Order: sequence, then structure tokens, then C-alpha cells
Amino acid sequence: MSDNKPVITAYLKTHCGWSEGVRAIMRKHGLDYEEKDIIANPAFRWEMEQRSGQPLSPCVAVNDVMLADVSGDEVEVYMLDKGIVINADNEADAPTDSACTDEQHAAMDKAEGKINFIE
Repeated sequence: MSDNKPVITAYLKTHCGWSEGVRAIMRKHGLDYEEKDIIANPAFRWEMEQRSGQPLSPCVAVNDVMLADVSGDEVEVYMLDKGIVINADNEADAPTDSACTDEQHAAMDKAEGKINFIE
């Protein structure tokens, strides 16, 4: 890994195969990152859409470069290519290129229907 720690912001869903893949890559490489849950906080969804120019997640900003609608694999390839991480022999602890399960979709639907914004 380079001497400069990357600044990473990940716009993820609470329960999502794609989002968990991004988390798995962050754990695999021991990276610190700010997670913004777009289900728990609709303001983060709005922020993600403004920054990425589109509504699909996960989106991951790495040193101000926005990777929109990406899998964990795609995030890892980008970071390897830019020298942000080095190729590690260890495997990720979760699938890094996997869609949401039916249970995850049900949990998201339930969460999205019950969010109340309180200021």
C-alpha cells in the first residue's frame, strides 16, 4: 500500500450483496473508510446521486474519484491499478461480486418503507 492513506467514502445499502462485497474488499485490505448507508439515511442517497450523477449503488469515492454502481471486485481492480493497495494473497471474507439475496431485498423494502426523517 502507498504511504498516503486513501480517503474513501462508500455509499452502501444496509443489506445488499453488492454493498457487502465492497465492505469485504475494505476488510481484505485493512482500509479505513467512511460508510454512508443510503437506506438508513435518505440524505446520503441524495448526496450519492449528486456526486455520482446516477441513482445506482454501491458508489465508492476513492481520493475524490467516484466509482459509480460498482462491485467489490471493480473497486479492488481500480485500487490495484492506482497503487492504492497491493495484491494480497488472502481471500475476501464475503462474495465480492454478488447480487442481493431475496432476504436482503425484503429487508431493504421494509426499511425504505419505514424511514421517517426527523430534524
